[in-house]
Amino acid sequence: MTRTRASAKDAGTRFETAVARYLATALDDDRIERRARSGGRDRGDIAGVRAPGGDRVVIECKNTSRINLAGWAAEAEVERGNDDALIGLTVHKRHGVGDPARQWVTMTLADFAALLTGTRPPEVE
Repeated sequence: MTRTRASAKDAGTRFETAVARYLATALDDDRIERRARSGGRDRGDIAGVRAPGGDRVVIECKNTSRINLAGWAAEAEVERGNDDALIGLTVHKRHGVGDPARQWVTMTLADFAALLTGTRPPEVE
């Protein structure tokens, strides 16, 4: 069965909902939810996630068989800026694995350092 645009959107919505529900339960925070689409000023797919210091975390969800880490990282960075968040990361589907807890999380090393310290490190060129 081939994937249509509609079936891909439905799969993406189901994945985003599963990720939001899992995080809300795992983090015991009922403010975490799937975010409504916001067009050109997208702020990620999941709302209400906070780093340990209280800063916002942007989560971009991907349910696709094609891996595009560079593109996803760039998208998460734009959305991080749109939301004035501390970090942006991507949760992407492990195909054949339905458990939301076992999906992949990808972020830059700078985002990982920010998550651990609560402060964005300076850009190094």
